[in-house]
Formats: sequence, structure tokens, C-alpha cells
Amino acid sequence: MPHLLSLIREDISNVMEHDPAAKSRFEVFLCYSGLHAVWSYRINHWFWNRRFFLIGRFFSQFARWLTGIEIHPGAKIGRRLFIDHGMGVVIGETSIVGDDVTLYQGVTLGGTGKEHGKRHPTLEDNVVVGGGAKILGNIIVGKNCRIGAGSVVLRNVPENSTVVGVPGHIIFREGKRVVITDPKQINDPLSEALASVATEVHKLRDRVQRLEGSEVHHEPVHPSLQAIMDDLDYQI
Repeated sequence: MPHLLSLIREDISNVMEHDPAAKSRFEVFLCYSGLHAVWSYRINHWFWNRRFFLIGRFFSQFARWLTGIEIHPGAKIGRRLFIDHGMGVVIGETSIVGDDVTLYQGVTLGGTGKEHGKRHPTLEDNVVVGGGAKILGNIIVGKNCRIGAGSVVLRNVPENSTVVGVPGHIIFREGKRVVITDPKQINDPLSEALASVATEVHKLRDRVQRLEGSEVHHEPVHPSLQAIMDDLDYQI
């Protein structure tokens, strides 16, 4: 119990430090459902670890009804997890969440099928996940990563990266912008389709020029189109 009380104080201090909307510790204690869900998880996890599975699951369901946040008691969660607003957040049974992680509303740490064993994501320390993002499967999101709102992450993410999109792709790594210009490295279905269309157009242009008996040459790309191409982030 003393350890739980110290975690509660630490969680409240963490919110006061990171959330400008928090006006007082008493307000945080009474009104932040994300903290209520985490505190309930701590108790339910204690039951789960002592093989009181039904009790842990029952009270986790009660916490879900009360807060709108579902945290399976079997998950492993570090210190100072901050679930901001929190409605609709789901953390699966084999998820692992490190220290100083922030999750916004609608985030899912879920599985991708009926496999057994480790089937949910691992979030290392100091990860921030934007609203509505889905991180699925037994993957690892490295330290200090940022996952953009609405992204769907299906593969490992290296440390110090920023991920956006569906499927999620890295746009920043180690503070530097990531751009892939080789179409062979594109895995996003839409981008791959666009690259294929561009290749076919290029072939057709060459064929038409040969049929007309003119020398094959490539016209320069219009500056406005070139600017768009230069700024394009490819899936990696």
C-alpha cells in the first residue's frame, strides 16, 4: 500500500508537470479518468500476478465501465503512464509499456490475430502516441518515438523516430527528415501503385516518340511538380 500511494503521488506530479490544463492536484486526483484507470490497473495487476485471474478481470471491466479505458490486468506498465482524456484507449494482455509514456484518446495497443504468447506491442520509455493511433502485433516502438494521430503501426519502429500514416511510416529519425526516392523500397500500397503508373507513363512516352521517329528525350519536370516530388515522404 505505501508503494501504491507513492505511485499515486508520482502520477499526479507527472500530470501537473506535463498538462497545462491541470489547475490543482486535487482536480487531477478527482477528475482525470486516465489516472483512475492506471491506478485500478495497479490493483488488478496485483491480483493477476497472484493468479486471481477472475478477480483481476472483473475489476478491470468495472474500471472500463467507469473510465472508458480498458487495460488488461496482464499487461506490464511502467511508471508515470499518462493517458490524456483517454476515452477508448485499449491496452492488450501482453502489452509492455515503459516509463514516461503518454497515450491520447482512442489509442489501441492490440493484436493482429489468434496467435498465443506475446501478441501485443512493446512501447519503450518516453513514447508519445497520438489520438486514434493503432499499434498492432508483437512489435517494438523504440525509446523517444512519436506516433502521429490516426496512424496504424504494424512494424518495429527504431528509437528517436516520428511515425505517421496508414500504414505508418517514419518521417523523422534522429531529428532528420526521412525521404526514400527508390520506388523499390516503397511498401505503401497507394505509393506503390502511383510509382507503377509513373513507370508505365514513362515507357509509353518513349514508345510514342520512337513510333514518331523522333529522338527519345525526357522533358524536364514542371517546377511545381518537382517541388511536390521532393517533399514526398515514402513508406519505409
